[in-house]
Amino acid sequence: MASVLDDSEHNRFLFAQDGQEAELIYRVNGNRLILIHTEVPEFFRGQGIGARLVQAAVDRASKSGETVVPLCPYARKWLQDHTDVAASATIDWAEP
Repeated sequence: MASVLDDSEHNRFLFAQDGQEAELIYRVNGNRLILIHTEVPEFFRGQGIGARLVQAAVDRASKSGETVVPLCPYARKWLQDHTDVAASATIDWAEP
C-alpha cells in the first residue's frame, strides 16, 4: 500500500493510489501545525486512510517540535480516541 507523503508545497498530507487521492490540508503558523480538513473519497473509506493522514501529521510534529492544532473535526476526534498517538506530540486542544 502507498505511503502518506507530506506535500508541503501544497500544505497537505497526501495518500494517492489507483488515481485517487486522500488528503489532510494544513497550514503552518510559526511552530504550529494547524490541521484544517481531511478529505477521504468513498474509494478509500473504511481502510484507515484518514487515520494514516492524521498519524503522519503527528509524526511530523513529533520530529519537528511543532504543536498540532486539530481544527479539523475528524482529526480532533481521531486524536481524542487515540490518546497514545496524541501523547507523542504537543497538542493544542483549544476549541476552534
